This record gives sequence, C-alpha cells and structure tokens, in this order.
Amino acid sequence: MRNNVSWRNSSKGWGLVSVLIHWVSALVVIGLFVLGLWMVELTYYDEWYRAAPDLHKSTGVMLLLLTLVRIIWKKTNTLPEQLNTHSDLEKKSASIVHRLMYILLFLIMFSGYLISTADGRSIDVFGMFSLPATIYDIDNQEDIAGLIHLVLAISLIVLVVVHAAGALKHHILDKDLTLKRMFGIH
Repeated sequence: MRNNVSWRNSSKGWGLVSVLIHWVSALVVIGLFVLGLWMVELTYYDEWYRAAPDLHKSTGVMLLLLTLVRIIWKKTNTLPEQLNTHSDLEKKSASIVHRLMYILLFLIMFSGYLISTADGRSIDVFGMFSLPATIYDIDNQEDIAGLIHLVLAISLIVLVVVHAAGALKHHILDKDLTLKRMFGIH
C-alpha cells in the first residue's frame, strides 16, 4: 500500500481537499453543537452572553459556505471507487446516512437563520459581511425555529455518531481501508 497524497480525489481514495473539508466540517459541527447547548444556558450577566451567539451564527454561516464548496468540489471531482469489502446493505446505508447529514445540515442552517433574523436584523459574519433578514415577523418565529433547530441538531449528532461508528467498525472489525481513506491514505 502506497500513500499517494494528492489535492484531488482519485478512483483509489479521497484527495487532500476532500479530506480537509470533511474533518474541518466534522469539528465545526461538533463545536457548534457544544457551543449551542452551552450558550442557551448563559444569563444576561455572563461575559459570553452576546459573544457566544455571535460566534455561533458567524461560524454557522461559514459552515454553510464550506458545505456549498464541498458539494461543488464533490460534483467536480472523481469519486473514489467503493471498496469491495462493503456489502450492498453497507453501501446503501452509508449513502442514506450521508444524504441525511447534508439535508439536516441545510435544515439546521435555515432554522438557525430564522432564529437569528426573527427580529428583522441581519446576521453579521465576523465583521466581514452581513446576511440580510428576508423572512421575519412570523408569530413565534424564534421559538418555533429554535425548537426545530435543536431537534435537528440532536438528530445530526446522532447520525454523526452512527457515521463514526461505521468507520470504526470498518477499521477495527473489517480491517479495511475505509477510515484510512478518510485521512487521505490509500
């Protein structure tokens, strides 16, 4: 087995760009989840009361942009061949989990947008640009979108755990290249 490091994907494995986007996205999703749970418990007098939501929103918008780049990169690159050690059920399950994670990501981002813009204010993204409020003044918009945001975020984290468990199963039990390929080793 050779370790061919390439920026682009090949039929044998994921390229460095795909690997970096995958792991950065994973860390950001987990970080946003933890930050989101922590920040809703802050009181008005906490030092992070305003800063934590601003960080959460800005990072969420940046994750949206990264996810769009990820989809474009995926559509314009070779997809690695599926490993023949994977059963048809594993291949189908992996495809469903991946699609659900993307769907949940976009729904979470949209519900977060609805929370953040419920009062008509735009979202300032790290002082670089603002995302304007286009949908607002709906009765209980912030509360309804907040509940949806939480339920979807928990659902995404459950899928992330299932996804990680699958990768570990392939690495530890099946001893195949699934996890190694996600680190750009093939």
